Amino acid sequence: MECVIYREQTGECEKVDIRQEDGGCQDTLDRLAVLKPDEFAWIRMDDPREDELERLGKYLQLHPLAIEDAVQAHQRPKQERYGDVLSVAVKTLWFVERTADVETGEVMIFLGPSFALTVRHGALDPTVEAACRLEDAPQSALLGPVSVLHTVIDVIVDAYMQAAAQVRADLTDLERCVFSPAREDLTEQIYTLKREVVEFRDAVGPLVPVVQQFTAPHDDWPRQMVPYFRDIADHLTRTDTEVRALDDLLGSVLDAHLAKVGTWQNDDMRRISAWAAILAVPTLIAGIYGMNFAHMPELDWRYGYPCALAAMALGAGLLYRAFRRNGWL
Repeated sequence: MECVIYREQTGECEKVDIRQEDGGCQDTLDRLAVLKPDEFAWIRMDDPREDELERLGKYLQLHPLAIEDAVQAHQRPKQERYGDVLSVAVKTLWFVERTADVETGEVMIFLGPSFALTVRHGALDPTVEAACRLEDAPQSALLGPVSVLHTVIDVIVDAYMQAAAQVRADLTDLERCVFSPAREDLTEQIYTLKREVVEFRDAVGPLVPVVQQFTAPHDDWPRQMVPYFRDIADHLTRTDTEVRALDDLLGSVLDAHLAKVGTWQNDDMRRISAWAAILAVPTLIAGIYGMNFAHMPELDWRYGYPCALAAMALGAGLLYRAFRRNGWL
């Protein structure tokens, strides 16, 4: 747990010393109890214990359902209001280049009149970058707790845009492989990337209407925040459009690859059929001689067997030439 006190008049911040033996909850509560009217607190929690979150939530007057959502960490992007507290659930997302996987996590953001509480689950922690941005731009903290909401979502949406660009690069490489002359089965790779893009859509799509609601003036925060949320909404909408385009394109690439695999199979079947037809000629002639007829004129002829062998070779050669000309071999 980490707690930072921001002064809305100057934008300065003060970090609260937290003892690790009790999770730091009591230190945070003690500092929150003496908050001044021009101060607000940002409490950051990473995978907190349920009892620890309940203790802090009771002091901050969080709704039990909001605490339950923060503990379970399996929420779709959404916003809920419980009295004076706004609760926002956002999916974090990052692209693992080594495995070409899209990994997701979750951040719950609670905003009250004098506090912002973020609860993170997953490997990616956008609150670290958000805290750095607030420290580098103290004027943002002058707008109160809503500046935390804006900065955290801004960091997450920036990560979305980076992940979308990396997925696009991987898809471009797959397209080159699909339409190259090489015979390589890429079905599993394409399907895996498509599954990751679907997970991407589940994180980005539901967040669009949530952020759109923040672009209208709110009584709970300064009107100066509206342009900032509009900027995030624009970036998020472009990312959502890009992800949907990637999903559609992956479907087309998969169809094209399956059609190419079907062509390979047809080519193999034609080759097999052509060689079967070629081998059928000598098999037919040899089968006739293998019937052991007592009276076959060519058996008594000196050149009978050479002529039979020549007929086999000639028939097979003519068929081979015909199949080569038609592209079967």
